[in-house]
Amino acid sequence: MTTPSITVRGLLLDMDGTLVNSDAVVARIWRGWATEKGLDPDEVLRVAHGRQGHLTMATVLPDRPMEVNYAENRALLAKETADTDGIVPVPGAPAFLAALRDLPHALVTSASPGLATARMAAAGLRMPQLRVTSEDVGASKPDPEGFLKGAAELGFPASACAVFEDSAAGIAAGLAAGMPVIGVGPRAPEHRPTLHVPDLEHLRLEPLADGRIRLTATAAAA
Repeated sequence: MTTPSITVRGLLLDMDGTLVNSDAVVARIWRGWATEKGLDPDEVLRVAHGRQGHLTMATVLPDRPMEVNYAENRALLAKETADTDGIVPVPGAPAFLAALRDLPHALVTSASPGLATARMAAAGLRMPQLRVTSEDVGASKPDPEGFLKGAAELGFPASACAVFEDSAAGIAAGLAAGMPVIGVGPRAPEHRPTLHVPDLEHLRLEPLADGRIRLTATAAAA
């Protein structure tokens, strides 16, 4: 059996669920919000992963004015930024980021700059120099804008970049951008990424002589 691999020139990395395990915080914040609104917390959590908060609210409360969603999301964002209890790196993330230090890569996250900084620091992870956050795009995942902007920042066509994602919205955004998607973690397989690994310990990264990067799922993840 051939081990699946992808060869690209640049890497575009989601944060939550891909580099940082923030599930405990996300669950606390969004379950609390859902309970206040009389909504099913499990359904709200299913929608929340990978999306900006105001879009999660718009999805589960479609008849509510967007200005209310924006206002409530600002309050939730402040809570999320302050709450780092239970945040840990995804297995393999520290070594993976260390291996990427001199290779073309960027963070592409639906988080705000403040939230991204807080969570990467709480997980003890190096923040990539190039990053696309919620403040840099007009449309959140599953829109491909963030990943297309990330590829442009790296100076490569979309098809030459691989996306690392864990959520339905993020995987859909990467595929819509025309990029191969490496799905990370238990939420990813059902959304049909190009390649799946349970975590970053199950991915081998190999810089090639021509400047490309080969990414191979280990036998345990194939």
